[in-house]
Amino acid sequence: MRLFVRLASLAALVAAAACATPPPPPPAPPPAPGATVLMDWRGVITSADRDRYQRRQAAWDLALQQAQRQKGSGDLTRLGDLIRPGADRPGVTPPVGDYRCRTVKLGSQGGEDGLGSVVYGWFACRIEQTPQGLRFTKLTGSQRPSGLLYPENDRHMVLLGALALAQEPTAGAYGRNPDRDLVGVLERIGEARWRLVTPWPAYESNLDLIELVPVRRG
Repeated sequence: MRLFVRLASLAALVAAAACATPPPPPPAPPPAPGATVLMDWRGVITSADRDRYQRRQAAWDLALQQAQRQKGSGDLTRLGDLIRPGADRPGVTPPVGDYRCRTVKLGSQGGEDGLGSVVYGWFACRIEQTPQGLRFTKLTGSQRPSGLLYPENDRHMVLLGALALAQEPTAGAYGRNPDRDLVGVLERIGEARWRLVTPWPAYESNLDLIELVPVRRG
């Protein structure tokens, strides 16, 4: 009889424990002082740039078709993976520092009468670490994009930024001027070679590519 009572009591305790609500997990520790806290780009991007980002494959398709059939400025045959969709490699995060960079414009917003491609010369760019994360800036040239690089995966970072033109000192903050806002995708396409892909830019082309090569010191 005593054994039966003990077993019944034990069963009741097990049932009560199973029905009890487990305590909540402890709160996450606060970030260390000075640590970089990165936001998700999906909570920052404007609706217009979200549309551009989602239609980037269409920008590739149209821009390459126009580049193939329309007259252009510069030799596309020597650019290799820079103008090949799907050329991205793992390990996209670029090192901080100075870069040589050149812009290649593909497609024409002016239709069949415009240039299908333009290959520009080399300019100066920089990637720097900021409290908000990595920032890309094109330092020279008449069109100078600048913005934060948000991690997405091992092959893909998303740039949200703005464009400075002509003699303007710097680009404005993202989200303040829709005519200057831009969205881009950073990809690694070589051992020390990256490209920034900007679909549906505000001016001239239907796809802009910026090739990035680190400046070698010494």
